[in-house]
Amino acid sequence: MNVAQSIVAMLESLGVDAAFTGSGQGSGTMLFSFAESKQIRTIMTRNEQAASFMAYGYAMISKKLGVTNTQGGPGSFNVISGLSMGLNGSFPMMSIASFAPKKWRGMGDLGEVSGLHRTADSHALFSAITKKSYVIEKASEVCDLFEDAVNVAYGGRPGPVHISLPYDLAGLENPRHRNIELKVAPILPREKDVLLFAEYLAQAIRGRKKMIAWFGNGCVQSNAGAELLEFVERFQIPFLTSMDAKGVIRDNHPLSVGMPGICGDPGAKRAFREAEVVLAVGASFPKWQTWMFQRDLFDRKILMNINLDADEVDKVYKADFSMVSDARPAMKMLTEALAARVTVTEKAAPEIDRHCFGTIDYAGPKVHPGQLSRLLSELLPDRAIVLGDAGSHMIWMSDFMQLNGGQSYKNPGSFGPMASHTNAAIGFQMAAPDRRVIVGCGDGCYQMAGFELMTAVEHKIPIVWIVYNNSEFNIIKHFNLLVHGEEAMNRLPGPNFAEYARICGANGHRVERLEQFEPAFRAALASDMPTVIDVVTDENCLVPFKHYNDPDPRDTSNPLKI
Repeated sequence: MNVAQSIVAMLESLGVDAAFTGSGQGSGTMLFSFAESKQIRTIMTRNEQAASFMAYGYAMISKKLGVTNTQGGPGSFNVISGLSMGLNGSFPMMSIASFAPKKWRGMGDLGEVSGLHRTADSHALFSAITKKSYVIEKASEVCDLFEDAVNVAYGGRPGPVHISLPYDLAGLENPRHRNIELKVAPILPREKDVLLFAEYLAQAIRGRKKMIAWFGNGCVQSNAGAELLEFVERFQIPFLTSMDAKGVIRDNHPLSVGMPGICGDPGAKRAFREAEVVLAVGASFPKWQTWMFQRDLFDRKILMNINLDADEVDKVYKADFSMVSDARPAMKMLTEALAARVTVTEKAAPEIDRHCFGTIDYAGPKVHPGQLSRLLSELLPDRAIVLGDAGSHMIWMSDFMQLNGGQSYKNPGSFGPMASHTNAAIGFQMAAPDRRVIVGCGDGCYQMAGFELMTAVEHKIPIVWIVYNNSEFNIIKHFNLLVHGEEAMNRLPGPNFAEYARICGANGHRVERLEQFEPAFRAALASDMPTVIDVVTDENCLVPFKHYNDPDPRDTSNPLKI
């Protein structure tokens, strides 16, 4: 068994069943080894950046290692965006790239990135964007190094690792191949922290303090939905869900007041402002969800923060009570401890004021993106995975979709590269072949990376891409107008994406009126081939931005029109 075969065997032993690769001479031995695997389905992408996004999506849903394999140098540098998303979002990933043989380093080997004699230093680069970067120097050390890399990727707060494999070593016999062990212990709360939380919450409930829970992406990653639901229902606590936690509890739950933040729901802001106690679980308090890091957000409130990563607890807002733990065991233990102290019989009835339940007054000639998003949610299959790429469409979808059938909604996170989820969709579908994957992307996102449609056609992966086509970088235009009073460099004339899809061998539908969308979407769901639905949306519709200090529209005594 050579080194490349040994690496593939170790990936198989971890349950990895998909990998995403570019091509190249240096990575050739690894390509042959992946091709020999009967377990791992390897997807050759048109661009390595797409491979990194696909690996990210695969890791997010499957919780397995999201693997990329690339030619060293420029090929490997193309995976930077996807690995950075994995680092920011806490997903286990592994990048494997060919590397110059030791005997030729510094001589100017093709694509050399040793850092010698004015070559780029890939080890330093990947050290900066992963949890750890490795260079294999001996065939005999492969399994030891690989085992360490896997445990680093999964340990604590998960994230990506990078392995540089000199291409002269890849074909050598591995004299010490062995099975590797994953030695990652779960992060459980300290009993004293659980009891401290339970005691304070019991006092707050007895004292009738206004409470609200704030659920973030850590709850989704922990699969804590059932535990969260039991907690809020048992103690009748209204809750917020961040954009990337949408769907962790169904949107039409009577205790759900919606999404916080500058593009969030009016009722969510109102409920948060009135709260005296906030229990945050798996939340990182990103910019847009905290009304642009509003400094006094938790003034005169008690913040109780549960997070997997101790560094996240006080990163943005100082917690009054903190617990370092995975969300699922923390909520299970907290519910048990609190139930022993207090019984709640009175039903909470928070005021529900959410975009997804409101009316949209529109009589324009195109498709309103909010109406499109609302109709999409009505047509979604149960357990669908909905992806919003970076842009105004992501906000329209998070505000106006309802996820009530076990669906998930994912967005590009705080790192937020455009086109990430346009391509990550293939990784999501590989990880969850029994669920439908639907992408909402802008025409800007799609033109950056839509050529991976051909990858989906090649492998018959039935992704549905819905292009919110307004022929511009819409959200940037509105920011420019708000800040500068004018816009520049935002117009983006593009092709008919439905015709493009058909040329590539996929299904293509053009939607110019809202009533045309349902038959197009139903046809897409009925097909086993990928589909692009090109929807002509109105570029003048404004996403519902509201700052934290904006007046409440119910206050008719305030003459300020918002």
